[in-house]
Amino acid sequence: MNKKKILSFLLCTLMAATVSTSCGKEIEISDNGSSVAETTAPAEVDIMNFTAPKDGDTIIEMNIRDYGTVKFRLFPEYAEKGCENFVELAKKGYYDGLTFHRIIKNFMIQGGDPTGTGAGGESVWGGEFDGGTDAHLAHVAGALAYANSGATSTDGSQFYIVTGVQKITDSTFENYESYGYAFSEAQKKIYKQVGGSPMLDGNYTVFGQVIDGLDVVFKAQYVATNANDKPLSDLIIDSVKVGEYHGEEIKWYLKDYDYDDPTKTEVVNYTAPVEGETVVNMKIKDYGDVKIKFFPEYAPDGVENFIELAKQGYYNGLTFHRVIKDFMIQGGDPNGNGTGGESVWGGKFDGGTYFNLIHAAGAIAYANSQGTSTNGSQFYIVTGQKYDLNTLKSKYSCTESAEKVYTTYGGTPYLDGKYTVFGQVYDGLDVIFKIQEVNTNDKDKPIEDVIIESITVEEYDGSPLRWYPSDYEGLEDATDAEESSESTESTTEEETTEETSTEEASETTTEEAAS
Repeated sequence: MNKKKILSFLLCTLMAATVSTSCGKEIEISDNGSSVAETTAPAEVDIMNFTAPKDGDTIIEMNIRDYGTVKFRLFPEYAEKGCENFVELAKKGYYDGLTFHRIIKNFMIQGGDPTGTGAGGESVWGGEFDGGTDAHLAHVAGALAYANSGATSTDGSQFYIVTGVQKITDSTFENYESYGYAFSEAQKKIYKQVGGSPMLDGNYTVFGQVIDGLDVVFKAQYVATNANDKPLSDLIIDSVKVGEYHGEEIKWYLKDYDYDDPTKTEVVNYTAPVEGETVVNMKIKDYGDVKIKFFPEYAPDGVENFIELAKQGYYNGLTFHRVIKDFMIQGGDPNGNGTGGESVWGGKFDGGTYFNLIHAAGAIAYANSQGTSTNGSQFYIVTGQKYDLNTLKSKYSCTESAEKVYTTYGGTPYLDGKYTVFGQVYDGLDVIFKIQEVNTNDKDKPIEDVIIESITVEEYDGSPLRWYPSDYEGLEDATDAEESSESTESTTEEETTEETSTEEASETTTEEAAS
């Protein structure tokens, strides 16, 4: 693996950029085929992304269903063929009704493929074309560019709109440059002001810039997606129209909008159920009852699967086959060893993830075999531990709301974004913490079976909510296990790696280092 590829793993803010799209158009940090070669800084020219269009200039109006309209200024003086292609496709109605098939927060939203897979699409001339690059145009937030399959000569109909990293500093560029990248002073200046994805410059055809509706793009990037970055619910382009600019207000920058960053909103795990809302009561033999609230608005398939299996009595009599103190208790496998189980639809399903459903103490999520597309019947309930804020910040990337939860109530932050969280214990958390104390063998299997007697589907009756360890006498102290976190993660990593390498592909919850 060359240095630039290594960098893509080291920089968590850009890690998503290394993901390909099913053998189709890709947006990745590219090294142009060179293993360690230095790149040459672009010519010192002005970055023109934020130059206003003139009266009568062609603009694009893209309406995204349920989100709003995004308007773009085009740059035919720097990307003639790219602009012509997009305008002519839009006039033909090519983009109307298509979806954004690939979305990665803090990177971009990608669409324009009639197959919806990332493997399709073509130019207005048929096939592919070469849109080239121009140093005057950069991948700043709001830039419009073509996805490609390794070179601008493979441009087609697929495009992306940049969101990118919002806080880029001198040290960020120093880090990039240590891996062979080079940037002009003009690039550095503009990126430090507005953010974006500078490591894409020179590899993709930028041909437009958002002049209104940047907040729409930024909101869209937070939809729930599956393991392949595909939205769980279609994000539809209702229409792309060609218009003209006649002096309308231009809002280039995110600060120009009344925009509430979704990552600043509160964790939704503790959203109170309303009377009559569907909940379940899990009765665990010799331990007690555990009541769970669900989040169908964020994890619809995950909630439906669990409730329907429960109604069928699927879980009745099964065991918690894997228990790890300060981590989780795992069950839902009819084989009782981590190798079995299926969804209510048969086989596996993709429940995706939602960024404000986190692995707080009491969260319930699906175990998987290296991706949310392998969800079945197996689930786990988090116990975890409380974190010191400095330790948490040094090891994991969390929102402020999540930081508050993990430092106050505990959980397992290293699982966030990798597993489908779909519910939260609102009563009986003490039962879960008691179970995690059972004696287990070297495979984390309880020596004596911990049996799920039944899971019944009920309606919430307004009974008291006890979300937090502090709501139970003596339980808050049970989450104070920060000092043991290193050894706990190391042990679980070893077991998980061994299990997931077998032909049976045992479903497991996976800690950070093993994923």
